Amino acid sequence: MQALHVDALVAWIGAHPLAAGGLVFLIAFCDALAVVGIVVPALPLLFAVGVMIGLGHVSGPYALAAAACGAFAGDALSFWIGRRFGPRLRGMWPFSRYPQLLDRGERLFRRHGSKGIVIARFVGAVRPFVPAVAGMLRMPLRRYLPMSAFAAVAWAACFLAPGWLFGASYDAVAAVADRLALALLALLAALALAWAAVLYTWRWFAGHADRLLAQLLRWSRAHPRLGRYAQAMVDPNRPESASLLVLATMLLAIGWAGFAWLAAVLARGGPLLLDRWVDASMRTLRNPLADRLMAALASLGDREVLVPACALALLWLLWRKRWMAAVHWLAALGFGLGLTALLGASIHMPAPPGANAAFGFPSIAVTMATIAFGFFAILIARELPGRRRVWPYLLAAVVVATLGFARLYLGMHWLSDIAGGALLGIAWLLLLGLAYRRHVARSFWMRPLAWTFYGAFAVAALWHAPRAATPLLARLESSPPAVRSIDADAWWAGTAAVPAPEARRRLDVQVAGPLQPLAQRLRERGWRAQRQANWVDVLGLLDEERAASEQPVLPGTLDAQAETLLLRRRGPRPGTLQVLRLWRVPTRLGDGTPLWLGGTQALAWTQPLHAFGLWRPVDDGGAAHDALRAALGDAFPVRESDIDGTRVLRVRTDAAATQAERVPK
Repeated sequence: MQALHVDALVAWIGAHPLAAGGLVFLIAFCDALAVVGIVVPALPLLFAVGVMIGLGHVSGPYALAAAACGAFAGDALSFWIGRRFGPRLRGMWPFSRYPQLLDRGERLFRRHGSKGIVIARFVGAVRPFVPAVAGMLRMPLRRYLPMSAFAAVAWAACFLAPGWLFGASYDAVAAVADRLALALLALLAALALAWAAVLYTWRWFAGHADRLLAQLLRWSRAHPRLGRYAQAMVDPNRPESASLLVLATMLLAIGWAGFAWLAAVLARGGPLLLDRWVDASMRTLRNPLADRLMAALASLGDREVLVPACALALLWLLWRKRWMAAVHWLAALGFGLGLTALLGASIHMPAPPGANAAFGFPSIAVTMATIAFGFFAILIARELPGRRRVWPYLLAAVVVATLGFARLYLGMHWLSDIAGGALLGIAWLLLLGLAYRRHVARSFWMRPLAWTFYGAFAVAALWHAPRAATPLLARLESSPPAVRSIDADAWWAGTAAVPAPEARRRLDVQVAGPLQPLAQRLRERGWRAQRQANWVDVLGLLDEERAASEQPVLPGTLDAQAETLLLRRRGPRPGTLQVLRLWRVPTRLGDGTPLWLGGTQALAWTQPLHAFGLWRPVDDGGAAHDALRAALGDAFPVRESDIDGTRVLRVRTDAAATQAERVPK
């Protein structure tokens, strides 16, 4: 189902909360129905329904009952189909197209008996087939119905609960944590996408490798001239043939994709439209708390992290006299680094705004992380049993996806830099993997090698990442945006507007001049400055014994930058605060005086789900704005005017302007 259709369904559910019960029933029913359940995206739809429950748009018990009844009815129909047709079901369309799922469902049911009905509810694609298998095997209704009812209710609750909790706390968290939650969700989505891509690609090849191998051998016999190259690579009597075929097929696909992407970049002579869209989207997610986390994750591709792990793995291979593996390991890293550096020097790609020339096309960090973890997976995966062979590849995908997303988030690279580096790395390691797997058949004890490589990487990352975050952020902030200038008299008269980077915040304060006199005046009137909250402060929100007045206000952003000054004072009612946030903007008055944009805000202490507490914005009718105006008094020249329905306070703190205003005319 396409994303647009999913969005339309979610919008319809929100607009028709009562009729939505029928649709929720239908979603759960189709998800439980044999074969149909494979293609129904029940998880994202029920998550969205759960979010609307948490936001108060849909009744929770009503949606839970509808989902449970739909799942129970779908399972019942699948059970009846299995009971009606029995073993003949295997030869009937569309069940004949999925014999492996029927086999997996039967193994699960025979192993766990009636408990398998409950277990299967949470086991992916096999879920809609187990009730049909239970019917095929003539499970008594008195045993089936209670287990099916319990499984349906538990499944509905588990699938609705994440969205329900997210929706219940979203308003509170999103209002004060700005884009932090969205940034973390985007990172999780990127990791899930990478995980799913590797896992399902592996599973598809594992299920079709023998058939593809047979087709290739038939083709090679029909085309003897070209076929001799294929026969040299895949020998049906050699256990490695299936793996070699998988690597060769992926090499062709990845090589084509990498060439097409490179051609598009070269043809355009700069970033693609997709690159600019992704960069702009990432900038909307920027948050000070997320910035430090992403800066630490972006350092996973630094030489301080990769070199120790790669060097120790090489030393272990040499110590064990695995000369061929050591040579291929050196070739993978050395040639990959050289080719990436050559491409970076040959292809000129303008850096994203805020990044410097050190971040080029393709990304060396992403390429080397892809090669290091990818080829190490090729080295050790063959030594693992069965389905566990996919785990080194999954780990490689997670590391590369984390590194790539963090660098995209920080604006260090364009998407083309990340994708080009990953595709280049995959193509090279697949080519080298073909050569290694074709010439090396000896097994070796891989567990010490795996512990050495992954352990060294983890230790180096934990040591280096916290230390690298601050210098990296400083490098990215070393190139300030271009400064605009506006006429000082026109600004003071209110006829020249300060360009606001984004319109989602209510900006009702403008300050010209240094902030220190303003902060000093407000401190004398009971306001106090708060340093920017960090992750330790965020964890402190879980401390129920800590007084609300001691808990920090989480940072906010304006155009991806944290506030320069955050001042707070107690509100008129217990459990409330009034705050002033000020950000520096790339605009100055004509005489060079710096300008600051800010906003007043009222906050109330809330405890979403009683799990943690935080300061949440509330509507106070402009009381915080009036409190600031009263605190300033006549200490500075102040003017107030209405701009697009917002009372905007303009303050001048520069000494010359202050003195001029105080001289009687």
